[in-house]
Amino acid sequence: MSYSIDFRRKVIFTMNEEGLSIRETAKQFRIGSASVPRWINQIESKASTTRHRKIDKSELIKDVEQYPDAYQKERAERFGVCQKAIWQAL
Repeated sequence: MSYSIDFRRKVIFTMNEEGLSIRETAKQFRIGSASVPRWINQIESKASTTRHRKIDKSELIKDVEQYPDAYQKERAERFGVCQKAIWQAL
């Protein structure tokens, strides 16, 4: 679950204003204690590393004909997508 930037700022602001420890802050806001120091270092969430790309169906058919025994993981690497995308396309 990802928390909003506003909520993260509120948590850090409250911690600084009230002089709370990381554990106290986490307990007060009912969040994981590992989240607080991570938000202190980087308030914005990191960009997702998932790859989004449409799979050309005709290219996939050619790939299946050329490599009939290939694993989905191998096809995913050739197409530059995740294994689930290959599974869904098949």
